Amino acid sequence: MKRILPLIALPLLLTACGLRPVYGGGSQGPVAQALGNVTVEPIEGKAGWLMRNALNDRLSAMQGGSGPRYKLMVKLDDNISGFGLRADAAITRERRTLRARYQLVDETTGTQLLDDTAGSDAGIDVTSSEYATIAAEDTALERLSQTVADQIITRLALYSRKAARP
Repeated sequence: MKRILPLIALPLLLTACGLRPVYGGGSQGPVAQALGNVTVEPIEGKAGWLMRNALNDRLSAMQGGSGPRYKLMVKLDDNISGFGLRADAAITRERRTLRARYQLVDETTGTQLLDDTAGSDAGIDVTSSEYATIAAEDTALERLSQTVADQIITRLALYSRKAARP
């Protein structure tokens, strides 16, 4: 009985502190309805293609929303810098950085609702095989696109939840 009491009290404590699920109401909730109306504008380059696909994958789970329609515009900065030098001045390690500046715009009024940035970086080992290094750089870009897309969707969800509150 002593072990069950804390489990029963936990939900009551969480609601008392004001915590509410972001996606409360499931697909009919205000956040899912708002995110279901977001269209992602085309983004330049390979990183842009990966980012747009990652964003659309996350938003497609919430398609069919009602209410105002939004467009998401994203500009990416993809950078690879070398560090870690051997005695012969050859680079042994690289850092790939992907930064995104994104804006959420209401399509009906043209009002910019959100202007923010997201980003992440990944370390890459530089090997003697150029093919292996290029493959590692591409893999890092794919992972970074997923990570930054998660950050953007989380921020959009938080904005939608805040906007839905009376």
